[in-house]
Amino acid sequence: MATRIDKEACREAYNLVRDDNTDINWASFKYDGSTIVPGGQGIEYEEFKRQCTDDTRLFGFVRITTGDAMSKRAKFTLITWIGENVSGLQRAKISTDKTLVKDIVQNFAKEFMISDVRELEEDYIRDELKKAGGANYDAQTE
Repeated sequence: MATRIDKEACREAYNLVRDDNTDINWASFKYDGSTIVPGGQGIEYEEFKRQCTDDTRLFGFVRITTGDAMSKRAKFTLITWIGENVSGLQRAKISTDKTLVKDIVQNFAKEFMISDVRELEEDYIRDELKKAGGANYDAQTE
């Protein structure tokens, strides 16, 4: 059966993360049968990480704040999580299913495909976003 996506519900979750007037910093999109639906949203990145277990596959849209005291800016990332116990067929399907998610999640600085929980560390994601972001004014304080 072909994978579908609940466009309205997923777009609503995506827009909450993008909205500067909310505290929502992440939204996840998970599989409910053959449909991709919102899997949760929250303020703390650790909450998102807890959803990434060995037997799940999901997509995450995450806001990370970068910059220094003089200039803070929001950077967004799309994370594809594939747990170690996810079957080969489901692993293969996630690549094509990602196009459905990208129809909604269109604005992000960097994309990650992760299956090792160590790569989900917030500092690692932040550092990679800084590299992708061009000018790095934090370097003056290092």
